[in-house]
Amino acid sequence: MPASPARSDLRHVTTPRLRLDAVTAADVDELHAVHADPRTWEHLPSGRHTRRSDTEQLVLRFVGDWSVHGLGYWAVRDLADPAGAAAPVLGVGGCARRRADDGRVLAWNVYYRLAPRAWGSGWAGELTTAARAAAGAVDPALPVVAYLLEHNHASRRTAERSGLQQVWRGPDAGNPDPAAVRLVYADRPLAPALLEELTAR
Repeated sequence: MPASPARSDLRHVTTPRLRLDAVTAADVDELHAVHADPRTWEHLPSGRHTRRSDTEQLVLRFVGDWSVHGLGYWAVRDLADPAGAAAPVLGVGGCARRRADDGRVLAWNVYYRLAPRAWGSGWAGELTTAARAAAGAVDPALPVVAYLLEHNHASRRTAERSGLQQVWRGPDAGNPDPAAVRLVYADRPLAPALLEELTAR
């Protein structure tokens, strides 16, 4: 894994192929296009954003993560795009803190959602590696976890290639599909009590 980036650099990070910038309110429209595209929700159709306000609320939460915790999700751009910081947003991803209902911080949550035109590029793995490094720079005591559906084979490969290991398999709480199976991957073994909290919702 690459060296952890300095704390001051985390709002704007580059990897060999990606430009990663802290999500801002200005990204709502482009992120809505990603989250409203049914292709990006192939494995969880009920999660698709059908209203712009859905994405507005999501972005508001993302912006809050940066303000409160110093780390959150990035807007993802192609580093090779000559437009630089003004290049189109091709998705979102990174690590943000996952909290219990009572506000306690449980873990770093890895998340990404990329537009179909970015699929098959290996960007998800590059993004996940950068996210893990950033989480380690901010609070290495917190485990890094990733949630995914068992039938999402591409996400499983990405998690495994980034060094995360499966630590849990079971029902997907809140999924309208009662047959859906959720997998939890983590960067370390997790105590049973923590796993119970992480998988309760």
